[in-house]
Amino acid sequence: MGKPTGFIEYQRELPQDRPPTERIRDWLEFRLHMSENKLRAQGARCMDCGIPFCHNGALLAGMASGCPINNLIPEWNDLVYRGLWHEALERLHKTNNFPEFTGRVCPAPCEGSCTLGINAPPVTIKNIENQIIERGFAEGWVKPVPPSTRTDKRIAIVGSGPAGLSAAAQLNKAGHLVTVFERDDRIGGLLMYGIPNMKLDKKVVQRRADLLAQEGVKFTTNTEVGRNYPAEQLLEEFHAVILCGGATKPRDLQIEGRSLKGIHFAMEFLTANTRHVLNPREELISAAGKDVVVIGGGDTGTDCVGTSMRHKCRSIVQLEILPEPPRERATDNPWPQWPKVLKVDYGQEEVAAVFGADPRQYLITAKRFLGDECGHVNGIETVKVEWGRDDKGRFVPKNVPGTERTIPAQLVLLAMGFLGPEETALKPLGIHQDGRSNIKTDHGRFATNVRGVFAAGDCRRGQSLVVWAINEGRAAARECDRYLMGHTDLP
Repeated sequence: MGKPTGFIEYQRELPQDRPPTERIRDWLEFRLHMSENKLRAQGARCMDCGIPFCHNGALLAGMASGCPINNLIPEWNDLVYRGLWHEALERLHKTNNFPEFTGRVCPAPCEGSCTLGINAPPVTIKNIENQIIERGFAEGWVKPVPPSTRTDKRIAIVGSGPAGLSAAAQLNKAGHLVTVFERDDRIGGLLMYGIPNMKLDKKVVQRRADLLAQEGVKFTTNTEVGRNYPAEQLLEEFHAVILCGGATKPRDLQIEGRSLKGIHFAMEFLTANTRHVLNPREELISAAGKDVVVIGGGDTGTDCVGTSMRHKCRSIVQLEILPEPPRERATDNPWPQWPKVLKVDYGQEEVAAVFGADPRQYLITAKRFLGDECGHVNGIETVKVEWGRDDKGRFVPKNVPGTERTIPAQLVLLAMGFLGPEETALKPLGIHQDGRSNIKTDHGRFATNVRGVFAAGDCRRGQSLVVWAINEGRAAARECDRYLMGHTDLP
């Protein structure tokens, strides 16, 4: 695939980002585009490696190795190198319903397992993917394709995140009548309100939702199943149901002072901000002029950092309880495992450009929140930690005596992950849950204990990646189609 000597002739090159001090003044996407010649050169670096690991989608050491939706990466890299963009788009859409999403927000486990990455920088798979789909939209190749025939089967999908949308797309292709219920006022779930506009422009999400609607998918917004729409009614009105509500219960930090004002879950902050970006009359939780502390790393923590910078915060610190990752792969993290190395993301880059240093502090945790006379947070007492094994052999953090210090904070954002799905729709339906509170399903079938009810995405597997959600939505759609029709032609 690609040019046999391409990986020798061409160096890895990514599109430039807008300068940090410029991009923090608006909410536009920060990544720029590359010329076609440069993109074709990057496609040429995808060598004929014999056994491509980039699209295997395996779990190694508990993390994704290769693409979870089995994208035909060497094939469309080769087609891009040859200038066959329309054919590349067709290959891409065979496995991925929404490459415009994964091409922007996926952490690219495919690149972590790229064979070239054994001893050289890997192929820029994610960027090529994004450029293929954007070329497709620009050229008018991406058009609504309603099914030629319809069945009489009605399917309800609860949740319009990436799992719900991919399930809806697949089942609609099979000719079923699909209705997607969304509790918010706009379609997209975390794609719409959980990811800031500068990473994923909401016009991109709406563009795909409009396309699905033109293909025949029915969207019902401002409808929360189990609250203003009886969950039991789903079983009466539809032949099958797929639950795709995500894992939206945030992990809390119950320490002294937690009830003070000014302490928010990350998603409260990010959702309110996106609502304000889309409609300036909406209220937001502002970081303007404040000392901000983000507790937790990961993509959500980074998004809180980037959003606070655009609010013009006075200062920002990001606390991480884990140690700083190494700069290069450790010996116990070999290829093709996901590389657990230090990553400087857009938010940290922006802080360094404005304040002179990366905001992250490692091996540190909050001990208690401090408040003022009005009951508002104004500081955090922190303490350093060290990791060791407890009496059961588990690695746990232990406070280091004498390392306490206080840092100012008028806004604290908790970005420590999620614990599982909300149970608003689960309890009325009698859905069984596993020990981690996720929806329990039959292995490989995505079927719950309730006949005709399936589950996919984070509500089933726990907090995960957008690309895993797409994988799950497609798989649940396939099993739902098999349940309804006795067989399935869905991939």
